[in-house]
Amino acid sequence: MKVSHVISSIDKGAGGPSRSVTMLIEHLLILNHNLTFQIFTLKSRSPMIKSINNIDGEIKFHSSLIGSYSTHLKQALTDSKTDVFHGHGLWQWPVHQMAKTARNKNMPYVISPRGMLDVWPMQHKAFKKKLALWLFQHNDIKKATVIHATSESEANNIRNLGYTNPIAVIPNGVVLPAIKPISAKKNGQRSVLFMSRLVKNKGIEELINVWSQISTPIKSNWKLVIIGDGEPKYVEYLKKMVRQNQLTHVEFLGGLYGDSKQRYLDEADLFVLPTYTENFGIAIAEALASYTPVITTKGAPWQDLVDHNCGWWIDIGSQPLKQALEEAMQTSTSQLEHIGQNGQQLIADKYSMDTVAKQMLELYLWILNKADQPQFVSIH
Repeated sequence: MKVSHVISSIDKGAGGPSRSVTMLIEHLLILNHNLTFQIFTLKSRSPMIKSINNIDGEIKFHSSLIGSYSTHLKQALTDSKTDVFHGHGLWQWPVHQMAKTARNKNMPYVISPRGMLDVWPMQHKAFKKKLALWLFQHNDIKKATVIHATSESEANNIRNLGYTNPIAVIPNGVVLPAIKPISAKKNGQRSVLFMSRLVKNKGIEELINVWSQISTPIKSNWKLVIIGDGEPKYVEYLKKMVRQNQLTHVEFLGGLYGDSKQRYLDEADLFVLPTYTENFGIAIAEALASYTPVITTKGAPWQDLVDHNCGWWIDIGSQPLKQALEEAMQTSTSQLEHIGQNGQQLIADKYSMDTVAKQMLELYLWILNKADQPQFVSIH
């Protein structure tokens, strides 16, 4: 079985999908030796990976002419001998080219919107997105063999837009890190970690403002560590906020990846993402996998934080964020460690990359009439 994945970018700065898609394919190849995969994507400055360390996997980078349109990609998709196409994301030409090619070849295709049909993203550049929906995107989604959502809330949003396709709810997977050294969170100053793209809808401005409101006795031995890339002007604006609030224990480290990123996840006492909207939140899962308690909002689909006692799931807003931070920062080290262990167990049981890869393989087999309908697929 051959599956061709299409994603506009797997650049390190492109956010969660670039990580989750490449990791998924690598684990699918480990899982089943009768699979072959291709990734079709556009050239970028710093791709997450440049090749797949497996003879059954291949990445093809294509140059684009105007925006994300690529004649080379269009031809490569047409020439591709595949069983299933799988497109990730919306609003860019590559996934539209994939969907159109699949229909022309009478091939099944999956679309993973990656949260781009949620309310907040739809309001950003709303006119352009409505135009794209009218011109081509609505037809691409409507005629997809399956729509893949990463959470029940994303699936509900898709249904509310009127799409009646089968929907598969498969979360993003996380690679479990090595067991955290017991001393990882004990040395020196304690830390609250924010790790995401530096954009407004991640709630980073609210976090900085709230941090300035937390009393000195509570945060005297704490620092706020901010990891992530963003537009230079916006990053400078955030740094100016820190200076204006006279905050001394706030660090901007830019984008970190691999072992460097994992080291800060290991060392963090708390992870915070006060996002306004999240279809999944891969960084949340990575923090939990690293034994780190999480504070996030109900804009992210993480009811599991409450159900499994591994963090704080709060309303969006400054006051709930301040209250959660103050409570967490005054929680004993031993209790935070217990909460962190709960989180790691949750990820191991429900969100490990092995579990997710098995579900995605089951979906592909069902699409090709080689397996029964999976329980995670709903038919309207």
